[in-house]
Amino acid sequence: MVGSKTSTPSISALTLLKTLTPTELFISFSKIGMSGFGGVLPWARRTLVEQDKVLSSEEFSAILGICQIVPGPNIVNLAVCIGSRFAGARGALAAVLGLTLGPICIVMLLAILYTHYSYLESVQGILRGISAVGVGLIASTGIKMLRDELRFPLMLLVVLVTVVAASYYQLGLGWVVLIASPLAWVLAQKKARKL
Repeated sequence: MVGSKTSTPSISALTLLKTLTPTELFISFSKIGMSGFGGVLPWARRTLVEQDKVLSSEEFSAILGICQIVPGPNIVNLAVCIGSRFAGARGALAAVLGLTLGPICIVMLLAILYTHYSYLESVQGILRGISAVGVGLIASTGIKMLRDELRFPLMLLVVLVTVVAASYYQLGLGWVVLIASPLAWVLAQKKARKL
């Protein structure tokens, strides 16, 4: 065609073209579930965005945002959303089973061991150390997600309002969502027009 432009598809367009079977979703989410002791969100982002490139960073953040305001564990909600997006109800079930099956078996084994050895100081010290690692992993994921928001600096207002409402005023999730959502919606509209 004369005068037509050849353009490279965006990352979002490329991820829409990617398809995953329920088996691939089960395997991918099994890796995520078995990688994250104390929290799998950092591993989910690394696997889905950075390694497998199933989602763009922006898509991951958007899906996670939705998953955080609905009832249930965020990571399970994420597995349901991503599994259903790529393979319908069977994909959602496969992703959730992949995410939870291995860890459930390990936690049951650890619970048995804990009942027998929890009195040991070394066991108590290990548990304190593991909790610090979990905090660091969650913080690193937050920082990576924050980088996405720096592309449209006004969205940092939403981050600030959310942090102040949740941390300083210690409001519950429902109140935080009610307070931050109108600002987020207005700024998301401006962001969408700018892109």
